[in-house]
Amino acid sequence: MLLVAAGVTLEGTSAEATLVEFQRRGFFLTHVLECPLEDRAGGRLPELVANRLPAVLTRIRRSLEPKRLAPISKWLEQFFPVLTSGELPCTILLDREKPFALDGDLTSEAAERLREAVAAQSAYATRP
Repeated sequence: MLLVAAGVTLEGTSAEATLVEFQRRGFFLTHVLECPLEDRAGGRLPELVANRLPAVLTRIRRSLEPKRLAPISKWLEQFFPVLTSGELPCTILLDREKPFALDGDLTSEAAERLREAVAAQSAYATRP
């Protein structure tokens, strides 16, 4: 779904070529948790995200320096006060004031809204 939203097709391309095209279009994907979510069933996911989020925000600010950030998991909704606090020097793309729930029940609809938001932001950024 994320590749569709980014306008990248998988048809007839290798994984490496797909990644190159994704990045050429200005996208970079990073995880808040870079480990398996085996503890999700135990209800610890919010705690794990809360513990890791400050380091991820620092990495986004110092290393990645994006122009736009689009949260793509329903699990990030409860962390919106932190994400939208102004600590990040970039535009935060939202789906009706929530993350784009690409891990939710209506993934294709969320992916389409993400594609539209990215296209609108890109068009706005290229205006004279």
